[in-house]
Amino acid sequence: MLQVEPTLSAPDPAASVSTARRTDTVQPVTQVQPQPTVRQIEPSLPAPDRAVDSVSAAGRDTTNQPLTWVEPQPAETARQLAPLVERRSSGGRQLALRWMLACFKRLTTLAIAFIAIIMALVTWDYYVTAPWTRDGRVRVQVASVAPEVSGQITELRVGDNQYVHKGDVLYVIDPFDFEVALRVGKAQLQQRAADLQVKQVQSERRQRLSDLAVSKEQQQVFAGSAVQAKGAFEAAQQQVAQAEINLRRTEVRSPVNGYVTNLLMRVGDYAHQGSVNVSVIDTDSFWIDGYFEETKLARACIGDPVEAQLMGYAQPILGHVASVTRGIGVSDAAAGAQGLPNVNPVFTWVRLAQRVPVRIAIDHVPQGIPLVSGLSATVTIKSEAVGSGGQSWLDRAMAAVETRLSDVVTSPPARTGCIPATTTERATPESLPVDTGTSTPTPEQINPGLAPGLNVSPQNVGLPAGPAAGKKV
Repeated sequence: MLQVEPTLSAPDPAASVSTARRTDTVQPVTQVQPQPTVRQIEPSLPAPDRAVDSVSAAGRDTTNQPLTWVEPQPAETARQLAPLVERRSSGGRQLALRWMLACFKRLTTLAIAFIAIIMALVTWDYYVTAPWTRDGRVRVQVASVAPEVSGQITELRVGDNQYVHKGDVLYVIDPFDFEVALRVGKAQLQQRAADLQVKQVQSERRQRLSDLAVSKEQQQVFAGSAVQAKGAFEAAQQQVAQAEINLRRTEVRSPVNGYVTNLLMRVGDYAHQGSVNVSVIDTDSFWIDGYFEETKLARACIGDPVEAQLMGYAQPILGHVASVTRGIGVSDAAAGAQGLPNVNPVFTWVRLAQRVPVRIAIDHVPQGIPLVSGLSATVTIKSEAVGSGGQSWLDRAMAAVETRLSDVVTSPPARTGCIPATTTERATPESLPVDTGTSTPTPEQINPGLAPGLNVSPQNVGLPAGPAAGKKV
């Protein structure tokens, strides 16, 4: 640091005289301009250890004395300039850090914006074209049980929500009337059998006589009577078979394995023939219907694995795509008042995608999840999972994102051979056991010995005792 110190010396008499003599003449004085100090260059530096005094320690005025410059020492200058150099270097580092921080913030903002755009596009494509839907329902076949005969219910053997097996008796109708009809039919059958036996023997005898003993007309009459008796006997046989079946039908049985639901009948109710009074849920027929939008059918394929998650359970139900419905109702196809097509007006810039039912066959139901018809389910077709068994989750995620982004640019391509134009497969036929009557006996078995031959007298002609009235056959 530069310091200026005055130099004090004794007054010179000659200089005083000389000055007094030249009072009338002004000599030009060259003033030395002081150089700026370090403090003037950098005011923020601390105050110097020594200051320039304009008055000497003795109190003498040295204003008019010449000034001399005292050069500072290099060590002292370096010590005084060190804070300035350090501040300037720290300021440069802070400027670089600020620039780097600003660049990092901008890059981070751009990266976040880019990721947000990618996520928005992937999410939009997932909601629009991905094969999934929240509009799924659990479906089941319901066996509507109706009696085939009418009568009063005398016995009820099941309760509401009870599980029954195929063939179990649900309720019993009063069998008395049907037992009586069976006994009457058997009596008539015996009568027709005896008439047939006698008329057959008479016709056979007339056919063996000569023309002198019997005319052709009589032979025809007796032959016709035998044929008529045979027809009456066969009709009686069918009536007995019908009576036997009606008697068995008084016990109404379950046609399927399942649960009795919404049971409202009670003992004493009258069951009408053909009127449904018991419903049984077929537990072997559960399936799931997923109502997919038409924009998502391009990724649905017959046989694709499916996950269906019910609203109240975390574990999904596993299945596969069984079939796709080939037709839905069209409201515009309805005819108007004059038979003209009734077309509903729509907005050209808003089009709602139609929903097509896709049938999902159930392969596995986790433990603890009951299947209830009508439950809501989120159905997802796992078409991307095919052929990705050896890939890691990161590779599958990247492939899924790539697929979503490509679908944004171009529509999702339809998978070849996914849904056949025509279905050649046939459903497995189902059938119920048919009630058949027991084999009816021949007239000889009904009335043995009544007509043993042309030249033999009847044997055991007495009528056999029938069942007692009111006794169950």
